[in-house]
Amino acid sequence: MTTQRSMNGRDWAMLTGLSVIWGGSFFFTGIAVKELPAFTIVAARVGLAALALLAGLRIAGIPMPRAPKVWAAFFGMGLMNNMIPFSLIVWGQGHIASGLASILNATTPLFGVVVAHFLTRDEKMSGGRLAGTIVGFTGVALMIGPSALSGLGSHLLAELAVLGAALSYAFAGIYGRRFKAMGINPIVTATGQITASAVLMIPLALLIDRPWTLAMPGVATIAALVAIALISTAFAYIIFFRILASAGATNLMLVTFLIPVSAILLGWLFLGEVLAMQHFIGMATIVTGLVLIDGRLHRRLLASSTAGSLPG
Repeated sequence: MTTQRSMNGRDWAMLTGLSVIWGGSFFFTGIAVKELPAFTIVAARVGLAALALLAGLRIAGIPMPRAPKVWAAFFGMGLMNNMIPFSLIVWGQGHIASGLASILNATTPLFGVVVAHFLTRDEKMSGGRLAGTIVGFTGVALMIGPSALSGLGSHLLAELAVLGAALSYAFAGIYGRRFKAMGINPIVTATGQITASAVLMIPLALLIDRPWTLAMPGVATIAALVAIALISTAFAYIIFFRILASAGATNLMLVTFLIPVSAILLGWLFLGEVLAMQHFIGMATIVTGLVLIDGRLHRRLLASSTAGSLPG
Protein backbone atom coordinates (compact mmCIF):
# COMPACT_ATOMS: atom_id res chain seq x y z
CA MET A 1 0.00 0.00 0.00
CA THR A 2 1.44 3.37 -1.00
CA THR A 3 0.69 6.30 1.25
CA GLN A 4 0.83 9.89 0.12
CA ARG A 5 3.91 11.59 1.58
CA SER A 6 3.00 15.22 0.79
CA MET A 7 -0.37 16.62 1.80
CA ASN A 8 -2.59 18.59 -0.54
CA GLY A 9 -4.59 21.69 0.38
CA ARG A 10 -7.59 19.67 1.49
CA ASP A 11 -5.46 17.55 3.82
CA TRP A 12 -3.87 20.64 5.37
CA ALA A 13 -7.31 22.23 5.85
CA MET A 14 -8.59 19.11 7.63
CA LEU A 15 -5.43 18.90 9.76
CA THR A 16 -5.83 22.55 10.79
CA GLY A 17 -9.49 22.00 11.62
CA LEU A 18 -8.64 18.94 13.68
CA SER A 19 -6.02 20.93 15.61
CA VAL A 20 -8.64 23.55 16.52
CA ILE A 21 -11.08 20.87 17.70
CA TRP A 22 -8.45 18.99 19.71
CA GLY A 23 -7.00 22.23 21.04
CA GLY A 24 -10.20 22.55 23.05
CA SER A 25 -9.91 19.05 24.50
CA PHE A 26 -7.12 20.04 26.92
CA PHE A 27 -9.30 22.94 28.09
CA PHE A 28 -12.39 20.75 28.55
CA THR A 29 -10.35 18.07 30.33
CA GLY A 30 -8.88 20.70 32.63
CA ILE A 31 -12.42 21.60 33.72
CA ALA A 32 -13.69 18.04 34.15
CA VAL A 33 -10.65 16.73 36.06
CA LYS A 34 -11.39 19.12 38.94
CA GLU A 35 -14.55 17.19 39.85
CA LEU A 36 -14.32 13.73 38.28
CA PRO A 37 -11.72 10.89 38.32
CA ALA A 38 -9.85 9.93 35.16
CA PHE A 39 -11.62 6.70 34.17
CA THR A 40 -15.06 8.27 34.64
CA ILE A 41 -14.14 11.18 32.35
CA VAL A 42 -12.78 8.86 29.65
CA ALA A 43 -15.77 6.49 29.91
CA ALA A 44 -18.22 9.40 29.59
CA ARG A 45 -16.22 10.83 26.68
CA VAL A 46 -16.16 7.66 24.59
CA GLY A 47 -19.63 6.51 25.68
CA LEU A 48 -21.40 9.71 24.64
CA ALA A 49 -19.34 9.90 21.44
CA ALA A 50 -20.24 6.30 20.54
CA LEU A 51 -23.96 6.97 21.04
CA ALA A 52 -23.75 10.06 18.82
CA LEU A 53 -21.86 8.29 16.04
CA LEU A 54 -24.08 5.18 16.12
CA ALA A 55 -27.17 7.40 15.93
CA GLY A 56 -25.65 9.28 13.01
CA LEU A 57 -24.98 6.07 11.09
CA ARG A 58 -28.49 4.84 11.82
CA ILE A 59 -30.02 8.04 10.46
CA ALA A 60 -27.78 7.89 7.38
CA GLY A 61 -28.65 4.23 6.81
CA ILE A 62 -25.00 3.14 6.91
CA PRO A 63 -24.59 -0.38 8.37
CA MET A 64 -21.83 -1.35 10.77
CA PRO A 65 -19.64 -4.30 9.71
CA ARG A 66 -20.13 -7.58 11.54
CA ALA A 67 -16.98 -9.49 10.59
CA PRO A 68 -14.98 -10.58 13.68
CA LYS A 69 -11.75 -9.54 11.95
CA VAL A 70 -12.99 -5.97 11.55
CA TRP A 71 -14.20 -5.73 15.14
CA ALA A 72 -10.89 -7.13 16.40
CA ALA A 73 -9.22 -4.26 14.53
CA PHE A 74 -11.71 -1.78 16.05
CA PHE A 75 -10.85 -2.99 19.56
CA GLY A 76 -7.12 -2.79 18.85
CA MET A 77 -7.50 0.76 17.58
CA GLY A 78 -9.76 1.72 20.46
CA LEU A 79 -7.18 0.45 22.95
CA MET A 80 -4.21 2.27 21.43
CA ASN A 81 -5.94 5.42 20.18
CA ASN A 82 -8.45 6.07 22.99
CA MET A 83 -8.42 3.92 26.10
CA ILE A 84 -4.69 4.07 26.87
CA PRO A 85 -3.83 7.66 25.79
CA PHE A 86 -7.05 9.28 27.04
CA SER A 87 -6.63 7.69 30.48
CA LEU A 88 -2.94 8.59 30.70
CA ILE A 89 -3.48 12.22 29.62
CA VAL A 90 -6.46 12.79 31.93
CA TRP A 91 -4.57 11.30 34.87
CA GLY A 92 -1.47 13.29 33.96
CA GLN A 93 -3.41 16.56 33.74
CA GLY A 94 -4.52 16.01 37.30
CA HIS A 95 -0.88 16.52 38.37
CA ILE A 96 0.76 18.78 35.75
CA ALA A 97 -0.23 21.97 33.93
CA SER A 98 -2.01 21.85 30.58
CA GLY A 99 0.85 23.74 28.91
CA LEU A 100 3.40 21.14 29.94
CA ALA A 101 0.99 18.35 28.96
CA SER A 102 0.59 19.83 25.47
CA ILE A 103 4.38 20.08 25.05
CA LEU A 104 4.83 16.45 26.06
CA ASN A 105 1.92 15.46 23.79
CA ALA A 106 3.70 17.21 20.91
CA THR A 107 6.35 14.46 21.00
CA THR A 108 3.85 12.27 19.11
CA PRO A 109 5.37 13.05 15.66
CA LEU A 110 8.86 12.27 17.01
CA PHE A 111 7.67 8.85 18.15
CA GLY A 112 5.67 8.53 14.94
CA VAL A 113 8.67 9.04 12.65
CA VAL A 114 10.59 6.30 14.47
CA VAL A 115 7.66 3.85 14.71
CA ALA A 116 6.71 4.37 11.05
CA HIS A 117 10.32 3.83 9.97
CA PHE A 118 10.47 0.39 11.57
CA LEU A 119 6.88 -0.79 11.01
CA THR A 120 6.08 0.45 7.48
CA ARG A 121 7.59 0.18 4.03
CA ASP A 122 6.38 3.49 2.61
CA GLU A 123 6.82 5.97 5.49
CA LYS A 124 10.54 5.59 6.10
CA MET A 125 12.49 8.20 8.02
CA SER A 126 14.23 10.83 5.94
CA GLY A 127 16.63 13.54 7.01
CA GLY A 128 14.15 16.28 6.14
CA ARG A 129 11.28 14.58 7.96
CA LEU A 130 13.32 14.00 11.13
CA ALA A 131 14.75 17.54 11.05
CA GLY A 132 11.30 19.01 10.49
CA THR A 133 9.86 17.03 13.39
CA ILE A 134 12.58 18.26 15.76
CA VAL A 135 12.16 21.86 14.54
CA GLY A 136 8.38 21.62 14.98
CA PHE A 137 8.69 20.30 18.52
CA THR A 138 11.12 23.11 19.31
CA GLY A 139 8.56 25.59 18.01
CA VAL A 140 5.89 24.20 20.36
CA ALA A 141 8.23 24.57 23.33
CA LEU A 142 9.19 28.12 22.29
CA MET A 143 5.59 29.19 21.78
CA ILE A 144 4.31 27.92 25.11
CA GLY A 145 7.38 29.36 26.83
CA PRO A 146 9.84 28.31 29.52
CA SER A 147 7.30 28.90 32.31
CA ALA A 148 5.45 25.74 31.27
CA LEU A 149 8.64 23.77 31.93
CA SER A 150 9.11 25.19 35.44
CA GLY A 151 7.59 22.10 37.04
CA LEU A 152 9.31 19.61 34.77
CA GLY A 153 10.50 16.63 36.78
CA SER A 154 8.48 17.42 39.90
CA HIS A 155 5.71 15.04 38.84
CA LEU A 156 7.74 12.49 36.93
CA LEU A 157 5.06 9.78 36.76
CA ALA A 158 2.49 12.22 35.36
CA GLU A 159 4.98 13.42 32.75
CA LEU A 160 5.83 9.85 31.80
CA ALA A 161 2.10 9.13 31.54
CA VAL A 162 1.62 11.87 28.93
CA LEU A 163 4.71 10.69 27.05
CA GLY A 164 3.26 7.18 27.14
CA ALA A 165 0.07 8.57 25.63
CA ALA A 166 2.09 10.17 22.82
CA LEU A 167 3.81 6.85 22.12
CA SER A 168 0.44 5.06 22.09
CA TYR A 169 -0.90 7.60 19.58
CA ALA A 170 2.13 6.92 17.36
CA PHE A 171 1.44 3.18 17.33
CA ALA A 172 -2.27 3.83 16.75
CA GLY A 173 -1.53 5.97 13.70
CA ILE A 174 0.38 3.09 12.11
CA TYR A 175 -2.16 0.47 13.20
CA GLY A 176 -5.05 2.50 11.79
CA ARG A 177 -3.68 2.31 8.24
CA ARG A 178 -5.28 -1.14 7.92
CA PHE A 179 -8.81 0.29 7.74
CA LYS A 180 -8.15 1.85 4.34
CA ALA A 181 -6.90 -1.52 3.07
CA MET A 182 -10.10 -3.11 4.44
CA GLY A 183 -12.16 -0.61 2.44
CA ILE A 184 -13.97 0.72 5.52
CA ASN A 185 -15.54 4.18 5.39
CA PRO A 186 -13.76 6.65 7.74
CA ILE A 187 -17.07 7.42 9.49
CA VAL A 188 -17.62 3.71 10.14
CA THR A 189 -14.04 3.35 11.36
CA ALA A 190 -14.48 6.27 13.77
CA THR A 191 -17.73 4.77 15.07
CA GLY A 192 -16.30 1.27 15.44
CA GLN A 193 -13.18 2.24 17.36
CA ILE A 194 -15.08 4.65 19.65
CA THR A 195 -17.74 1.99 20.33
CA ALA A 196 -15.02 -0.55 21.13
CA SER A 197 -13.40 1.99 23.46
CA ALA A 198 -16.70 2.48 25.28
CA VAL A 199 -17.10 -1.28 25.73
CA LEU A 200 -13.62 -1.39 27.28
CA MET A 201 -13.81 1.77 29.40
CA ILE A 202 -17.29 1.76 30.93
CA PRO A 203 -16.84 -1.48 32.96
CA LEU A 204 -13.40 -0.26 34.08
CA ALA A 205 -14.82 3.07 35.29
CA LEU A 206 -17.68 1.31 37.09
CA LEU A 207 -15.27 -1.07 38.80
CA ILE A 208 -12.57 1.41 39.83
CA ASP A 209 -14.23 4.82 40.19
CA ARG A 210 -17.73 3.66 41.27
CA PRO A 211 -19.20 6.87 39.79
CA TRP A 212 -22.56 6.45 41.53
CA THR A 213 -20.77 7.23 44.80
CA LEU A 214 -19.39 10.55 43.49
CA ALA A 215 -20.95 13.95 44.11
CA MET A 216 -23.07 15.33 41.28
CA PRO A 217 -20.76 17.40 39.05
CA GLY A 218 -21.53 21.02 38.30
CA VAL A 219 -22.99 22.44 35.09
CA ALA A 220 -19.55 23.48 33.78
CA THR A 221 -18.21 19.93 34.19
CA ILE A 222 -21.23 18.37 32.48
CA ALA A 223 -20.95 20.87 29.61
CA ALA A 224 -17.23 20.08 29.29
CA LEU A 225 -17.95 16.34 29.12
CA VAL A 226 -20.58 16.83 26.40
CA ALA A 227 -18.25 19.09 24.40
CA ILE A 228 -15.26 16.77 24.65
CA ALA A 229 -17.44 13.79 23.66
CA LEU A 230 -19.37 15.26 20.73
CA ILE A 231 -16.86 17.76 19.33
CA SER A 232 -13.38 16.67 20.43
CA THR A 233 -14.09 12.94 19.99
CA ALA A 234 -17.03 12.00 17.73
CA PHE A 235 -16.60 14.74 15.12
CA ALA A 236 -12.81 14.86 15.49
CA TYR A 237 -12.32 11.18 14.71
CA ILE A 238 -14.32 11.41 11.50
CA ILE A 239 -11.74 13.98 10.33
CA PHE A 240 -8.89 11.93 11.85
CA PHE A 241 -9.59 8.82 9.78
CA ARG A 242 -10.13 10.82 6.59
CA ILE A 243 -6.65 12.35 6.98
CA LEU A 244 -5.14 8.97 7.87
CA ALA A 245 -6.60 7.40 4.74
CA SER A 246 -5.38 10.15 2.40
CA ALA A 247 -2.14 11.45 3.91
CA GLY A 248 -0.65 8.67 6.04
CA ALA A 249 0.19 8.23 9.70
CA THR A 250 3.25 10.46 10.09
CA ASN A 251 1.54 13.40 8.38
CA LEU A 252 -1.51 12.93 10.59
CA MET A 253 0.58 13.15 13.75
CA LEU A 254 1.62 16.70 12.82
CA VAL A 255 -1.68 17.80 14.36
CA THR A 256 -0.01 17.80 17.78
CA PHE A 257 2.25 20.66 16.61
CA LEU A 258 -0.77 22.71 15.54
CA ILE A 259 -2.89 22.14 18.66
CA PRO A 260 -1.00 24.70 20.83
CA VAL A 261 -1.09 27.20 17.94
CA SER A 262 -4.86 26.80 17.69
CA ALA A 263 -5.35 27.10 21.44
CA ILE A 264 -3.34 30.32 21.66
CA LEU A 265 -5.01 31.89 18.60
CA LEU A 266 -8.47 30.99 19.93
CA GLY A 267 -7.59 32.66 23.23
CA TRP A 268 -6.50 35.77 21.33
CA LEU A 269 -9.65 35.86 19.16
CA PHE A 270 -12.31 35.06 21.75
CA LEU A 271 -10.82 35.71 25.19
CA GLY A 272 -8.82 38.86 24.50
CA GLU A 273 -5.53 37.21 25.42
CA VAL A 274 -2.36 39.03 24.33
CA LEU A 275 0.04 37.51 21.80
CA ALA A 276 3.68 37.91 22.87
CA MET A 277 6.78 37.78 20.71
CA GLN A 278 7.47 34.20 21.87
CA HIS A 279 4.16 33.12 20.28
CA PHE A 280 5.10 34.54 16.88
CA ILE A 281 8.62 33.04 17.06
CA GLY A 282 7.20 29.67 18.08
CA MET A 283 4.57 29.70 15.31
CA ALA A 284 7.18 30.62 12.70
CA THR A 285 9.39 27.77 13.94
CA ILE A 286 6.48 25.31 13.74
CA VAL A 287 5.68 26.43 10.18
CA THR A 288 9.35 25.91 9.26
CA GLY A 289 9.21 22.39 10.68
CA LEU A 290 6.02 21.60 8.77
CA VAL A 291 7.60 22.85 5.52
CA LEU A 292 10.61 20.59 6.10
CA ILE A 293 8.38 17.59 6.80
CA ASP A 294 6.16 18.27 3.78
CA GLY A 295 9.27 18.38 1.55
CA ARG A 296 7.68 19.94 -1.54
CA LEU A 297 9.47 23.29 -1.25
CA HIS A 298 12.84 21.54 -0.84
CA ARG A 299 12.17 19.32 -3.87
CA ARG A 300 11.16 22.31 -5.99
CA LEU A 301 14.27 24.28 -4.98
CA LEU A 302 16.44 21.23 -5.70
CA ALA A 303 14.80 20.70 -9.09
CA SER A 304 15.21 24.37 -9.94
CA SER A 305 18.85 24.32 -8.90
CA THR A 306 19.48 21.18 -10.93
CA ALA A 307 17.75 22.63 -13.99
CA GLY A 308 19.74 25.85 -13.66
CA SER A 309 23.03 23.97 -13.52
CA LEU A 310 22.40 21.99 -16.72
CA PRO A 311 24.35 23.18 -19.75
CA GLY A 312 22.24 25.24 -22.15
